[in-house]
Amino acid sequence: MAPPTNPSATQASRPLGAAVIGAGMIAEVHRRAIRAAGGDVVGVLASSPARSLEVARRWGTTPYEDLPSLLADGSVDVVHVCTPNHTHADYTLQALTAGKHVVCEKPLGVSIEQAERLAAAAERSGLTATVPFVYRYHPLVREIRRRRQDGEFGRWHLLHGSYLQDWMLSPEASGWRVDPARGGASRAFADIGSHWCDLVQWVSGETFTELTAASSVAVGERPAADTASFSAHSADGPRTRVETEDCATLLLRTRRGLLASLTVSQVSAGRKNRLWFELDGSRGSAVFDQENPETIWLGAEHESRVVHRDPHHSSAEQRRLSVLPAGHPQGYADCFAAFVSDTYAAIGGAAPEGLPTFADGLRAARLVDAFLSSSRTGDWTKVKYA
Repeated sequence: MAPPTNPSATQASRPLGAAVIGAGMIAEVHRRAIRAAGGDVVGVLASSPARSLEVARRWGTTPYEDLPSLLADGSVDVVHVCTPNHTHADYTLQALTAGKHVVCEKPLGVSIEQAERLAAAAERSGLTATVPFVYRYHPLVREIRRRRQDGEFGRWHLLHGSYLQDWMLSPEASGWRVDPARGGASRAFADIGSHWCDLVQWVSGETFTELTAASSVAVGERPAADTASFSAHSADGPRTRVETEDCATLLLRTRRGLLASLTVSQVSAGRKNRLWFELDGSRGSAVFDQENPETIWLGAEHESRVVHRDPHHSSAEQRRLSVLPAGHPQGYADCFAAFVSDTYAAIGGAAPEGLPTFADGLRAARLVDAFLSSSRTGDWTKVKYA
């Protein structure tokens, strides 16, 4: 592999240069976060030269003809991979081989073998390689974690929650994620359930080691996926059988025997992006709702209270990530900007707390692998950690 960029020299002379591979919704989120983090979006590579030119004009940046031209650009320090899932492994490995730092959208690949290969390549390279598990960056998520570390909740008794969306509710909704060849064998759990598992493990300090799962397909046929993003298709076009789950339920067990439960759905009407968890301990409980991230609920045996985000009180990490005054809501975009900022700080040699790396992406892939196995057999299935 090419040697890593000298981070201190790079940052001393100019902002970090970022190239974005992909031009869909999440690529736009990355672009905004790069700029918010002080980076320079030096170029974009989309699905075709014409599409690259179109997006580059809109973004005010350089279009790339192909991946080799992007990787040959010496002004690119970090590559953001924001493409359909089946391309992640190849693009990311080429970027690491070229000596570029990488931010890769999850999953790291459409198989556990691809994820293992990328995690190993990132470790060998010495480069910064991160995965956007950005819900870790809600200030009040950090507050719950710190209170757990301080012993406020005692010993955990139960972890439970759900991640519910409705963007696949319409029978006419489709896109590349529905196609197992492009999106992977799991859809709802791999796409959003993996976020819940990452967040709850990180906040609680627990590790899921085995699970039993069931899944279902709510809409048996959808329009053939012929675009690179979700959209409503004409009801008159060709349709295809749906093979990836709309819904899933899981019962999980942690390394020390603690039980957890999770419900996942992409067809729950009115639920736009409701990641919700409750952690119940011997001294207290904590609840976080991603659709209402400015408050958390803390329960005790004889009282309960609501705690508001406040940059002037409570844990250091909650204060660090509170970029607006209390009462001025922060949300997903702020989380993403903080994640990219911490990634770039790591490129510069820092060690930000809670930065999700390829090791976290590999752990998510192992959970997806166990989920797929258990949902086929109905058996308790061990998560295949190294």
